Amino acid sequence: MRPGSAIMTTKRHHSPGRLLAGLRPWTLLAPVAAVAILIGASFGFGGYYVILVALGVGVSVFAAVHHAEVVAHRVGEPFGTLVLAIAVTLIEVALIVSLMIAGGAAASSLARDTVFAAVMIILNGIIGLCLLVGGIMHREQVFSLDGVSAALVALASIAVLTMVFPNFTVTTPGPFYSPGQLILIAIVSVVVYGTFIFTQTLGHRQFFLDGDAGRTVEAAHDGDGVSDGGHGSGVPSNTVAAISSVLLLVCLVAVVLLAKKLAPDLEAAVARLGAPEALVGVVIAGIVLLPEGLAAVRAARQNRLQTSLNLALGSALASIGLTIPAVSALSIGMNSQLMLGIDTKSMILLMLSLLVTMLALRTGRTIILHGVVLLVIFAVYLFTTIVP
Repeated sequence: MRPGSAIMTTKRHHSPGRLLAGLRPWTLLAPVAAVAILIGASFGFGGYYVILVALGVGVSVFAAVHHAEVVAHRVGEPFGTLVLAIAVTLIEVALIVSLMIAGGAAASSLARDTVFAAVMIILNGIIGLCLLVGGIMHREQVFSLDGVSAALVALASIAVLTMVFPNFTVTTPGPFYSPGQLILIAIVSVVVYGTFIFTQTLGHRQFFLDGDAGRTVEAAHDGDGVSDGGHGSGVPSNTVAAISSVLLLVCLVAVVLLAKKLAPDLEAAVARLGAPEALVGVVIAGIVLLPEGLAAVRAARQNRLQTSLNLALGSALASIGLTIPAVSALSIGMNSQLMLGIDTKSMILLMLSLLVTMLALRTGRTIILHGVVLLVIFAVYLFTTIVP
């Protein structure tokens, strides 16, 4: 009986239920439900079906956050935050490119509006909310000043070069780059972002580790490098991480495709409000950034502000560093002009956002005031987008 019992115990340890112990049932069902809703939307269901599409987006977002955290826990920081940032941005690029192809010349400013909205949402909305929530929960939080400074240096450089500098070049009048200038800026964006990724993952990885959490992850990967399958240290097994990786991608694709189905209703609603078309870019960026935003706020609540800032600033860099080269190549291939320069009001808000963020994060410690000020700037940005 005892040998038999041992065999039974071993079988239970390697059973599918044990291997999938790190995954919650609803996170497995959410992608299936989202795909079903997407199939229904492809048949042209209208009317109140748009509410179901919106619910599908919401469920997919929450499931994506969960799977991203599983993957992040398995691979460790800062690779975990990098996985979510790049995955979301690649799908964001696919969405923008598809909308640009469908919209033609009328969509020449969509990439600019979406990228600018993403930067403003991240710098003011996500980081502001993280600092506010973290300040309320823990009063004062600390992070690696070296890592955040590196991210802000890269972000400020490519943000100004891609969205401000086009307004002051003279080869092509207006907020446009000439084809040669566009190629140069695309290369610059890739070089700056690629160098940042090298710095974050290999060159100076220690700058981006989150204190105790970072040390725990390092310890978990030391020694024989074998995970305990979710026991003891709580690190997910390779099987759970692999399944979460696939489901993360499915959820993110579902978010973008369902958002694309919502786009016509969104544009119609914006037109009825009499609001500028730039509001469409704000909504698209907001939907795409929801998984990262929720993950960042959750990390701030757990007093892991470094992880929050890795997610936020990494996403802003990926949004510009990957989107601008892609849409630049598309614009040159389609022989069309790509509007990149933002207007004067937006330039002032962008400069203010960069300045306040740098000042708020200059000491390696944050307080509630920093979060409140950033959220106030975000509120002004949203209001002046609707009422310019």
